[in-house]
Amino acid sequence: MDATSGSEELVSPEQLEVWRAFDRAHVHVVRQLEADLHELHRLPLPWFDVLARLSEAEGQRLRMSQLADLVMLSPSGLTRLVDRMISEGLVRRIPAERDGRGFYAALAEEGKRRLGDASETHQRGVRDYLLERFNDDELTQLAGYLRRVYE
Repeated sequence: MDATSGSEELVSPEQLEVWRAFDRAHVHVVRQLEADLHELHRLPLPWFDVLARLSEAEGQRLRMSQLADLVMLSPSGLTRLVDRMISEGLVRRIPAERDGRGFYAALAEEGKRRLGDASETHQRGVRDYLLERFNDDELTQLAGYLRRVYE
């Protein structure tokens, strides 16, 4: 998209309020999850995200570029984050077998332990701060609406 693409119309005040409500809801839930994970487990939410994505991956490892996409960080931002997680013993860096320049991030035993400790807190937060605010039909609709934004 460039400065000239799309409609020439500005968003209405009502449409702008939709954007602001979406933004506030996202920030509200993320801040609460972050606070819970930090207070109870000394685990920043982005670290939890990395550990969770690695635990779900085949072999509990992902190429750094894949992981960056999944956790929505730039490659350089992910590299800095993974470097800090390596120093804490949560993640390991493994050279790619076929590409001498590439690396995998892999879940370390301490990362598995910390993820296990924090998973219930994360799930409880997702339930309390988001899911319980809607009934099942509303959640189905909400998921469909949100998918339209990124698909």
